[in-house]
Amino acid sequence: MHLSKLPHTGTNIFTTMSGLAVEHNAVNLAQGFPDFDVPSYLIDRMMHHMQSGKNQYAPMPGILSLREKLSIKYASVYGIDFDPADEITITCGATEACFSVITAMIKTGDEVIIIEPAFDCYEPAILLNGGNPVFVKTTYPDFKINWNKIEEAITPQTRLLILNSPHNPTGTIFTKDDVVALRELLHRYHQVFVLSDEVYEHMVFDGEHHHCLAADEFIKNRTFTVGSFGKTYHATGWRLGFCAAPKYLTKEFRKVHQFNTFSAVTPIQHAVSDMLDDTDWHHNLSSFFQSKRNYFLNAIKHSKFKGIPTQGTYFQLLSYAAVSDKTEIEMANWLVKEMKLAAIPISVFYRDKTEQQILRFCFAKKEETLEQAAEILCKI
Repeated sequence: MHLSKLPHTGTNIFTTMSGLAVEHNAVNLAQGFPDFDVPSYLIDRMMHHMQSGKNQYAPMPGILSLREKLSIKYASVYGIDFDPADEITITCGATEACFSVITAMIKTGDEVIIIEPAFDCYEPAILLNGGNPVFVKTTYPDFKINWNKIEEAITPQTRLLILNSPHNPTGTIFTKDDVVALRELLHRYHQVFVLSDEVYEHMVFDGEHHHCLAADEFIKNRTFTVGSFGKTYHATGWRLGFCAAPKYLTKEFRKVHQFNTFSAVTPIQHAVSDMLDDTDWHHNLSSFFQSKRNYFLNAIKHSKFKGIPTQGTYFQLLSYAAVSDKTEIEMANWLVKEMKLAAIPISVFYRDKTEQQILRFCFAKKEETLEQAAEILCKI
């Protein structure tokens, strides 16, 4: 008798590598979290709302002030009109939002297209709901989407297309051409909906900007847009995200959300609502992280590791082809155990464990942390 609904799923790579980093007292550039402080104002507002008694259940869709301010932000930044009452839901992190979208949309036998390399939370949610994941690889080494391959993968059973920009783990971003290609695809295939994972929306570099898919009205009508306050405000442990979608899709989303987590933590919602009044924060975030990317790349310029251009997120891919012929898993394990530096092998983001001799490093760290990591890389 098989008890497991995910028999081939073990402990994920982030838990594994962070555990090894602790065990070997290594510099941790593996898991994607900052090692610097959450904004002090956010902490102050959190304490204020806890002390003022906002400690009971929040409304199932999220507190109204937070949804209203998020609606205002979408209008001002992207020119998108989301109704805060019926089209925005606050969730327990972006992962819960993604899971609830997939659960709401996928029935047994439905197919979901995943672009590889892909973040690891999508496939398990599809399998748990009886769906069939269909994998389409990006091109190498620029990790761009081949839209012809996407279309070739669509069948009458295709229900959902999962897109992620800025992209984890590669750091690529959508272009205007990608938006046009998606719109044309959706015009041809009316049964296909979109889950757009945009948690790194405010981390886009080199003068580029984020293309929120919902800014296209036709795409918006078929799309769930997922975001993360935890990423934006350096507070990944607060587990606060959201899902924005047309009313008819939000209705289905909330049917799942109400029985999944029901509501996110109340004082955190109030604190983030207050924080959204500081509109300069998200406008300045790209330059903040671009400076960290540049600092890290400059610090390793004399190493044998080669950086692959990162256009967004807070991750940098490095090729070690000039260093070793080890597999990516072997290299990551050697690096953390012998050199005391933790990174993530990109092969784990492919179902067939594609080998490209690339590791992912998180640069959302203090300069001294990045300097320690760079010193290690330059010694190799």
